[in-house]
Amino acid sequence: MERARIALRGTAVGDAFGETFFGPPEAVARRLASRSLLPPPWRYTDDTVMANVVTEALNRHGGIEQDALAGGFVDAYVRDPARGYGGAAQQLLQEIARGRSWRNAAPALFSGTGSMGNGGAMRAAPIGAYFAEEISAAAEHARLAAEVTHAHPEGQAGAVAVAVAAAWAWTHRERRAPDLGGELLRSVVDALPETETRAGVERAIALGPEAAVDRAVAVLGNGSKVRAQDTVPLALWAVARHLDDFAEGLWTLVNALGDRDTTCAIAGGVLALRTGPQGIPPAWDRARERLSSISFRGPRP
Repeated sequence: MERARIALRGTAVGDAFGETFFGPPEAVARRLASRSLLPPPWRYTDDTVMANVVTEALNRHGGIEQDALAGGFVDAYVRDPARGYGGAAQQLLQEIARGRSWRNAAPALFSGTGSMGNGGAMRAAPIGAYFAEEISAAAEHARLAAEVTHAHPEGQAGAVAVAVAAAWAWTHRERRAPDLGGELLRSVVDALPETETRAGVERAIALGPEAAVDRAVAVLGNGSKVRAQDTVPLALWAVARHLDDFAEGLWTLVNALGDRDTTCAIAGGVLALRTGPQGIPPAWDRARERLSSISFRGPRP
């Protein structure tokens, strides 16, 4: 749980940091050029809310218990719906709140294909941290957590990719060797089924760490489509590029624009496990909004 909470902390800082870089394009461009930060508090989004629910679920159940997790997501949404949830997520959570099983509601999204969005990925770093000593368990529990809201294989692959990267970041946190970032990405590829998300991570490996950010966006996407395959490869490319520098990894991602709260949330959760909490800029950690406590339906086991 200590590991999971480090990942949650990194996720929350990344999410809140990235969220501050939305606004009028010219103003955002000026702030990026000067690396100007907004004054606190930095408000987090649904990315952190759902990662917080996942972390508490791990604490209560020792793994992902899907029905309990779905209930936690609904409770958090009902308590505070104005956190930037996407339209499909709102529809799903409202249906579950009205009594429909997630097992029926999630696969019905998007005309029966299920969601391939990046929501499963944005909350997966604490799972990888919790199961860091067993990659296969990290991957399976990430898939289970994603399945509650993302029935499409791409949505689940995005979650597996982030969880595996998080587990790798923790277990290799003391290693210093050439091309460790490439090794991280290759470990992710090895854990993924044949999906567009896997192909995107393979492109990130081929791209290499020296590519310009605009080139990386052109090749990998930046989350503008809010899909796992358009989000996760860039986020993990930035992690691999700045494996020992939390701040630079996130600055890279806000300069990529797109779904910058989510790419930064993903990268923040993974990088915090590599650098430790001490690698998170203290001013950023103080600036982000504090996490709310989580309530779950039903008795605590």
